[in-house]
Amino acid sequence: MSAVDYHGQTTLITGASAGLGAEFARQLATRGSDLVLVARRKDRLEELAAELRDHHKIEVHVVEMDLATDNPGQALAARVEGLGLHVTSVINNAGFATFGPFHQADPERLRREIAVDVIAVADISRAFIEQLRAAGRGVLVNVASMAAYQPNPRMALYGATKAFVLSLTEALWEESRGSGLRVLALSPGATRTEFFDVAGTTQAAGGTKLASPVDVVRTALAALDRRNPPPSVIAGRLNRMMAFLARRLATRRQVIRAIGRLTAEGA
Repeated sequence: MSAVDYHGQTTLITGASAGLGAEFARQLATRGSDLVLVARRKDRLEELAAELRDHHKIEVHVVEMDLATDNPGQALAARVEGLGLHVTSVINNAGFATFGPFHQADPERLRREIAVDVIAVADISRAFIEQLRAAGRGVLVNVASMAAYQPNPRMALYGATKAFVLSLTEALWEESRGSGLRVLALSPGATRTEFFDVAGTTQAAGGTKLASPVDVVRTALAALDRRNPPPSVIAGRLNRMMAFLARRLATRRQVIRAIGRLTAEGA
């Protein structure tokens, strides 16, 4: 094992007001990292920041920001610099989905989904990756999804955005080898967060059991702690098995039809 030492690090986490973002914050605080929490809901961020400062005696800074804006990476980097901070690790966790037939979706909601799930991930990664590589001891985690591994009828855009995140992050893993920066794409399955409230239905889970955010984040941190961390990790044994079987034992047509049947049950 070659565990990451987070003491003395400053980790920036997007989508930190709830769900996986808040859980990343709690587990990294336990490991000694100072934090920069980013989200739109400042009250939630302040509440979490107070909890973590009190329990772990670390520095926690709050940045209220909507990532569905122009140049979110540059804007966020400027805010962080204004706080006098030097970020050594980044968790790109913010994202949301739209459930339903693509042709019936609100175009403005789809635009925001692309802005948050694709543009912000790429832009923030680019804005910080040079200083992360220079620090040479932190991590860059981009949260993808099981949806990245096949097309997703009724969540067509979401699956496409997560396929982008997976591909981008795995490429950055190779580019960053030897720099000391550990890069990881984390792909959770259905998880017990506010994701389905935002999507508008629990049927987006396809009837699968919801995982615990605690277990999902532990999976990511354990992968990063390996002597030779992988470019990506799927959270949950059953999810890993399903991804393997879909690639090896079924045709592309069969996989798409199967996912379509699962999501159609709640349509």
